[in-house]
Amino acid sequence: MTSRRRLFRLISAGIAGMLLLGVAGQAAPQSARADSWAPISGSGSTWSQNALDQWRTNVLANYGMKVDYNGMGSSAGRTDFLNGAVDFAVSEIPFQSQPQDGSQPENPRGGFAYMPIVAGGTSLMYNLKIGGKRVTNLRLSGPVIAKIFTGAISKWNDAAIQADNPGLAMPDRPIVPVVRSDGSGSSAQFTLWMSRQYPDTWTSGMTSQFPPPSNGKAQNGSLGVAGYVSQNYGEGAITYVEYSYALKAGFPVAKVLNSSGYYIEPTASSVAVGLMHAQINSDLTQNLDGVYNSADPRTYPLSSYSYMIVPTEVNSAVYRTFTAEKGKTLGTFANYMLCEGQQQAPQLGYSPLPMNLVLAGFEQIKRIPGASVGDVDINACNNPTFKPGDSPGSNQLAATAPQPSDCDKQGPNQCTTGTAGAPQETAITGSGSGGGSSDAGSTAGGDAAAAGAAAGAAGSEPLYDANGNLISGSATTAGLAVSSPFTLADEGWGAAQFLMLAAGAFLVAAIVVPPLASRRLRRGASTPN
Repeated sequence: MTSRRRLFRLISAGIAGMLLLGVAGQAAPQSARADSWAPISGSGSTWSQNALDQWRTNVLANYGMKVDYNGMGSSAGRTDFLNGAVDFAVSEIPFQSQPQDGSQPENPRGGFAYMPIVAGGTSLMYNLKIGGKRVTNLRLSGPVIAKIFTGAISKWNDAAIQADNPGLAMPDRPIVPVVRSDGSGSSAQFTLWMSRQYPDTWTSGMTSQFPPPSNGKAQNGSLGVAGYVSQNYGEGAITYVEYSYALKAGFPVAKVLNSSGYYIEPTASSVAVGLMHAQINSDLTQNLDGVYNSADPRTYPLSSYSYMIVPTEVNSAVYRTFTAEKGKTLGTFANYMLCEGQQQAPQLGYSPLPMNLVLAGFEQIKRIPGASVGDVDINACNNPTFKPGDSPGSNQLAATAPQPSDCDKQGPNQCTTGTAGAPQETAITGSGSGGGSSDAGSTAGGDAAAAGAAAGAAGSEPLYDANGNLISGSATTAGLAVSSPFTLADEGWGAAQFLMLAAGAFLVAAIVVPPLASRRLRRGASTPN
């Protein structure tokens, strides 16, 4: 009996050791994998911060990759990058060597590259009620917007606003235009649009520092301007801010009149359509004149890209702390953003990048010292705007974008359905007739459905958890690009390998040990005590 107990203890200890080996193998490589990514930091745009924060959360939770980001405005981000204080910056406009607003010239002293990371619409988020009921279907033409933000139109019942909104009895309430107090890419893009389209009204040119009108308020950051408008004291206020912030705040945005005579909301599909007409310069910066004047009736005219500015050299006098190890992290994070991260763009209030910009972004990744070039593969890129075999100029999201509803056309009709974070209908109170938006892309929820359709008509729209993992929806839809967990480069001997070793050893033990034990027990039984 003693020998039997000794044998069973030996077998049990062996199996326990194998299991511990598996557990240790599982834990240790996870830590090693996290340690293999050098932490990186960046600063800049609040316009694209909602997308960046989601992507940072994803890569930290799933891959142990730490990416710090300080949303403090595009101007501050570019300054930090110029001073070598961060590893990357995010901005809606490039460096300004000859600023029109009197600020200091921005002249980089080290190598850098611009890489588009996400598209979106600069929206007009507002807080307005008629008879105590929130207005969710406001429409504004370009000249009216320019006059509101210069103080030339100061009442909501101004005749020009009333002409845009025949279905609403506009209230006699002061307008409070809310602008950015910090240097921002949002201000630059918004003022660029006004200066190009309405130079007689907006005479200050493109500026990152918005001069607030006498009847306006100035707030810091996208959260600041959106936060002011969304408060009870913000009734009557309107601001320019990325569409994502209106979605998160549960507030509507104005539909903006485009060159085809339709009032359009900045959904993912309308932004994608508009940016098909953008001119991309050799350094990947954007010329948006074609977007402003696009003849496509589905276009949202205030559509644009946001850029990551990345270093292309290491250990220089400027980039004192940037190393090839950081370049490896930055390159892989950039790859994630261009591909898998774009799957979440519509739900976050943005528009995914098309293939031509993803390909151009890949070329910029290759310029980052230490970046893993082997991982840059368009055929492994899960981006919802293209499918295998597409040409670089195609965009599945734009191709499936619905036409606007008749009630969105300039004239006596006005759609009653709400926009952005406030999809509820607004009753007709004016002299015009109403109507509901019939297209799938006229509201934020409808546009998410349209984005799902772009990912494949045969499957449902993919939904993700906070870590970017697919939790519902099709994973094999019509041969189009679909979401799957982002695969990083093999880091060598990892958890999977240790678990396979433990499982193999356990299997060998299960096969070999019982016969040996049986023979040992039989010998013990035949031996007299």
